[in-house]
Amino acid sequence: MNKTLAALRKTSLADYPGKISAVLFFPGCNLSCPWCHNPGLARGQIEDGVPLDEILAFLEKRKKVLEAVVLSGGEAALYTGLPGLITSIKKIPLLVKLDTNGTRPEMLEHLFENPLTRPDYVALDVKLPPARYGELERNHSGNAENDIGDSLKKSAALISQYNIEHEFRTLILPNNYLADADIDAMAQLVDNAPWIFRSFVPGNCLDETWNIFPKTSPDEHHPLIQKAKALGKNIVFYEAK
Repeated sequence: MNKTLAALRKTSLADYPGKISAVLFFPGCNLSCPWCHNPGLARGQIEDGVPLDEILAFLEKRKKVLEAVVLSGGEAALYTGLPGLITSIKKIPLLVKLDTNGTRPEMLEHLFENPLTRPDYVALDVKLPPARYGELERNHSGNAENDIGDSLKKSAALISQYNIEHEFRTLILPNNYLADADIDAMAQLVDNAPWIFRSFVPGNCLDETWNIFPKTSPDEHHPLIQKAKALGKNIVFYEAK
């Protein structure tokens, strides 16, 4: 197989809830979130890819230790070979978790329709309200409604439709980038699964100007968390160190 993966984290206790996992990182992303802490991956810049056959051989060798594999990025759902890779991992057999930005619902539906390619767990990023997702596109097209934001809505609905174990993830951003009204709109995508909030920490951001912002403070994250809780959401908060 060609070298298509950027990196392999051989062991993780944090990326799949309650499971010992390996993490596969896919290069390239269709969004340009200025706060992204993986700029090389986002831009698809890798010096040495990892051969997929080598990765699968490693997973086979470690199947008595590992319980799961996490597919992360970049954005894994951009890769046409993803269904075959998931099938190969499940045959080992290991559980599969997919981390996704939700902008490729057609790929998610293709995966979910077949038990052999259906992830066992999905983490869906909810970065902004759907109508603001145009701010994150590489061409900065502006309003995203009925476009990339609509794709996010479809992805959230598909996860619920196929009853896949899942979580939602949101980064609490500095400089009042998110407001109460944004949480209202984002909450419409979120069901009763855990909605995980994390605080922003500067450093190595895709847009270097974001590195001037300080770590988000309790004064910034507490009101947004309380707003989401008031909407009946299952909030989990992790304060970055």
